[in-house]
Amino acid sequence: MNRSMLNRIGNTPLIALPRIPMPRDAEIYAKAEMMNPSGSIKDRLARFLIESSEKSGELAPGGTVIEVTSGNTGIAVSWICAAKGYKAVIVMSDKNSQEKRDMMKSFGAELILTPHTAKPDDPESNYKTAERLSGEIPNSIYLDQYNNPANITCHYLTTGPEIWRDTEGRIDCLIAGAGTGGTISGAGIFLKEKNPQIKIIAVDSIGSIFQDYFDTGKSIDPFHYEVEGIGGDKLVGALDFEIIDEFIAVDDGEAFVTAREISTREGIFCGGSSGAAIAAARRILERDSSIEFPVVIMADSGNRYLSKIYSDRWMVEKGYLEPSRHDPVFG
Repeated sequence: MNRSMLNRIGNTPLIALPRIPMPRDAEIYAKAEMMNPSGSIKDRLARFLIESSEKSGELAPGGTVIEVTSGNTGIAVSWICAAKGYKAVIVMSDKNSQEKRDMMKSFGAELILTPHTAKPDDPESNYKTAERLSGEIPNSIYLDQYNNPANITCHYLTTGPEIWRDTEGRIDCLIAGAGTGGTISGAGIFLKEKNPQIKIIAVDSIGSIFQDYFDTGKSIDPFHYEVEGIGGDKLVGALDFEIIDEFIAVDDGEAFVTAREISTREGIFCGGSSGAAIAAARRILERDSSIEFPVVIMADSGNRYLSKIYSDRWMVEKGYLEPSRHDPVFG
């Protein structure tokens, strides 16, 4: 008997995607992380970071957990804090979806929104706001998923081994979004230890700095993009560039249209970062005939993007769908 929903985290299914058109025949599988209890891969990380803080004594009963998020970690932290009796204070950019905000609040979290236009070193940015709050709120900890090495350890111990086990060692390419960097770094390190020939492909957003930094060693000036959960406006400590073989940047429109395609063709309700990952997989398979068993990580559920990706009205307003496809009745 499972006495806690916390015990349902991880061991998510690996699902074949036979109906998603690819440039050539290849077995492509998705690690369906939306099957975690709160709907995303960040359940793994939130539990790992909170329980590590409990064991170290940094987080005491009645304490407060502070975290910066693009949404999914905030939802997971809020849920786990509710289950364990902690208070959650979540700092998030105002560009992220209303569904994410509402889910965090439903678990009793205090949500602090920051302007998406704020630069990383601006006092109003996510990062600076969380740092300030951690100094002001007594008996609090700031998880700092973007720079916490335990982010990598979490996926080294869980996500990577699960993929290796469920593919029976046949995986030859891992494709995953890079946001905090922990998922692709931790899983990538584990898989490379098992087979150094496995290719690790990180998916970025156009507007983010990661691909350019990987390719040139220099940081560009970031600009706004709508995809949530991948990309970044500053370098982060939980992203191990050394383990990654290539970055592929995908624009918002391609990511969102592909996510909707996954939903209609495969019946898998996923977020925009999953669409970006499948779009990147298509490019890789088109130009690399050696890849035969790629695995794509689908990080979260589409239920937190109903007012955005899965709203025809929003997609038309943003220019991602043609107006002729817009149905004002159903939105």
